[in-house]
Amino acid sequence: MSPERILITGASGCVGQHICHQLFQHSDAELLLWLRNPSKLTAVPHNHPRITLLVSDLRDQSSHDQLLKGVTRVIHTATAWGDPLRAKQVNIDAVKELLARLDPTKLNQVIYFSTASILNKDLQLFDEAEEFGTEYIQTKAQCLRQLEAHPLAAKIVAVFPTLVFGGRVDGMGAFPNSYLTSGLGEAIGWLWLARWLRADSSFHFIHAADIAKVCCHLCLAPHQANPEAGQGAVRRLVLGQPAITINKAVAQLCCWRGMWRPPGIPLWGWLIEALIKVLPIEINAWDRFSIRQRHFVHSPISPPERFGLHSHASNLEAVFNEAGLPQRGPLRQATTCQSVAEGPS
Repeated sequence: MSPERILITGASGCVGQHICHQLFQHSDAELLLWLRNPSKLTAVPHNHPRITLLVSDLRDQSSHDQLLKGVTRVIHTATAWGDPLRAKQVNIDAVKELLARLDPTKLNQVIYFSTASILNKDLQLFDEAEEFGTEYIQTKAQCLRQLEAHPLAAKIVAVFPTLVFGGRVDGMGAFPNSYLTSGLGEAIGWLWLARWLRADSSFHFIHAADIAKVCCHLCLAPHQANPEAGQGAVRRLVLGQPAITINKAVAQLCCWRGMWRPPGIPLWGWLIEALIKVLPIEINAWDRFSIRQRHFVHSPISPPERFGLHSHASNLEAVFNEAGLPQRGPLRQATTCQSVAEGPS
């Protein structure tokens, strides 16, 4: 059989570059990498015979029409936020146009990237996502609804990353930083306050390298009809490690930084409202919905282990280490901070 011809949109982003790197290293696939700025692509060689760069905005597709017709797999990571018009054009209109340009007789699979923020614990779409969501949340929710009814729905796997770590806090890693890793430095600056507070909240996270592992596994294996119970034609996979509470995450971060964590103050609703007023925080309707939601957990989740793979960073200690987050004082044991996270909240 001929090698797969895989189109990766958003190829210069944090997740996109991890996917490009793993497919380049561990497959014989031909890679079509769609990006706006080739200078940002550092994970793979630009001039390798297996790599073709498609340089344009996702809204400019006509110049790539002939290449797109030969694609057998798509990993669509590209997205937009901030400007409502651009978000709609990129997150909805361009996705519809891209699917129309593909040859359905050659296409085996589309891996479409969304966000776990739009799904409830049972992987069903929040009605509030379209009602209260930002332009990013709204367009992702609307696109998912449209994909469920698309003629190619049976070939689509929708992946929903949870909180994504990737890169290094000093910006000197081999891959770009995720927004969450970039924010770790700022989080340390607020640790003096956070260590005093206790929040009834929990979340999943995942490293970009582990997202890439799952996506590469999916796009190199024969595609099959959606085997997930209770879903439609489009398969939904929430990519994340087992949930951790906010309290345990703060405790682990304090341990990593060698900082004492005193008895805490519960974050009651009225106290949260007071902090919003005092601190330099802007809150919109979606933020308020999220604050009320508190627990951002899903079942099932899909870490690499669900597919017989091994996670690159299965816990926060591994994430901090990968990010090059500075420690204050040596750890007593290699498992010290992870044990703190697994202990009482």
